[in-house]
Amino acid sequence: MTATTGRPSMPDSGLRQPVPRPSFAHLSRLSDDTGLFEHARHAIVRREHGYCTDDVARGLVVTSRQPEPTEEVLRLAERYLAFLTHAQDAAGAFRNRLGHDRRWTDQPGLGDWWGRALWGLGTAAARSPAAWIREEALVAFSRGATRRSRAPHAMAFAGLGAAEVLRRHPAHAAAAALLADAATTIGAPGPDPQWPWPQERLTYASAALAEVVIAASQLRHDGPPLDDGLRMLNWLRDVQQRRGRLSVVPAAGWACGAARLRHDQQPIEVAAFADACATAATITGDPGWEAGVEQAVGWFLGDNDIGTRMWDPATGGGYDGLTPHGPNLNQGAESTLALISTLQHARRWS
Repeated sequence: MTATTGRPSMPDSGLRQPVPRPSFAHLSRLSDDTGLFEHARHAIVRREHGYCTDDVARGLVVTSRQPEPTEEVLRLAERYLAFLTHAQDAAGAFRNRLGHDRRWTDQPGLGDWWGRALWGLGTAAARSPAAWIREEALVAFSRGATRRSRAPHAMAFAGLGAAEVLRRHPAHAAAAALLADAATTIGAPGPDPQWPWPQERLTYASAALAEVVIAASQLRHDGPPLDDGLRMLNWLRDVQQRRGRLSVVPAAGWACGAARLRHDQQPIEVAAFADACATAATITGDPGWEAGVEQAVGWFLGDNDIGTRMWDPATGGGYDGLTPHGPNLNQGAESTLALISTLQHARRWS
């Protein structure tokens, strides 16, 4: 299906170096028999901070979509799935924070962690090579898919899981309804070409919102126009270019009409951009979107505003952020998962 917004024109970053295969070594280092620890100091896990459903769910996404996973990667997926089913209550909501003492510190809710849990469960249900993982993940996804959040980001993450389920189970009614509601909650792009984004502020993982609108246009017969999602992603791609390189919106966000800061840039933004470009490339068949994935890979390999590598080849861990003075050398779960996720897309077109 061809969009009327035209082909994306991606600058050539000039980065020409071998792309490493995704390494799960640091993810294993951050994991134990319960789940995935959230934080690390440099490459050493900080157990005192415990676990969170947010990161475990992202861990299930990357382990489930790894082609021909090793036994270790498959064991990690099982572990993460068990964590999520333990976090879920009978009504489909999820707890988020588990201490190292194995005690929950919060009550079940429908925040971002609910959305990411459904994203992880949906990916496992659709892509895991292990039937027992797919079956249990679909049960847990179906329970959680009956709930709704008022937050666009939570609905976007849930919508990504729904899109995964629909690609494998096109008649799954709960997934179809969830994806439609996610696209509606995100909203359509506005008429202002200088700020067509549906919200007045870019915050985090922004490309995920555009990806859900793109996916809903294809997987729902009554979904939004494909051009809506591509327009959002085109604009986001344009405003995140600097001197031919990817320069993502920093952790502080960016409000319409405000000055744009450059730091601290977070790996989650880069991974979300890679995901959305990969989906756009698959749906439209336009190779211009593959260049967006290449830029995201390049950001980790050193083609960024500082010209510094954003991962540690010795450990396989991703650095936690890009500051004006270089990388934050801590290698926590979120940044490592963002690195793995982005490299998985790179191998697809290598």
